[in-house]
Amino acid sequence: MQGVSEYITDMVERTVDFLPKLIGAIIILIIGWIVGRLLGKYISKFLDKMGFDDAIKNTVFGKGIERSGISVAHFFDLVIRWFVYLVAIMAATNVLDIEFVTEFMEKVVSYIPNIVAFILVLVVGFVVIDFLADFVENITASAEVRLVKPVISLLRMFLYFVIAILALTQLRLDLTIVYLFLEPLAWGIGIGLGVAIAVIFGFGLKERAPEIMDRILGIVESKKE
Repeated sequence: MQGVSEYITDMVERTVDFLPKLIGAIIILIIGWIVGRLLGKYISKFLDKMGFDDAIKNTVFGKGIERSGISVAHFFDLVIRWFVYLVAIMAATNVLDIEFVTEFMEKVVSYIPNIVAFILVLVVGFVVIDFLADFVENITASAEVRLVKPVISLLRMFLYFVIAILALTQLRLDLTIVYLFLEPLAWGIGIGLGVAIAVIFGFGLKERAPEIMDRILGIVESKKE
């Protein structure tokens, strides 16, 4: 009987010691949930007001997100929310002093900056590529030159590929084998496209250069106004 009594006493003491930790962990999770929802909501709204949402919608990345059934704004809302949620979960496991869970969560949270960098490189890269490609298409729209649009489309896809590789490096992936196979191919495609662009723009647009320059200046002036 004495052994049973000691066992029950020990269990009660452990429970009493653990309860404050459990309550603290629950409070941290609740705060993390509230902060995550609010931060995700307001940052996504801010990005939408800044025109970031509209800029991404027209890219391959944005179209891929919308095909999955969610909007671009909601995607960034989810990313921000889950970043805060994971930080809160890590803090809660630290309070509970569950060693293996804490170590796992620390690894997950430490990898989040790489995921954020991956998304930023991909998004910013695609937005810049689309902006420049659309700009060139607009200023050459009145010039009746063959192969301008196909070459610009090929250049766009080539630059998408380059940005995708740069983005993947942010995830700390070993891309050595990929580089060995694709680097010579990328150089060949890049040089070929460069020559094609030089020929098309050098000869095809030679007679329309003044008109195109006027259009560029007009676009710049309209942006200033």
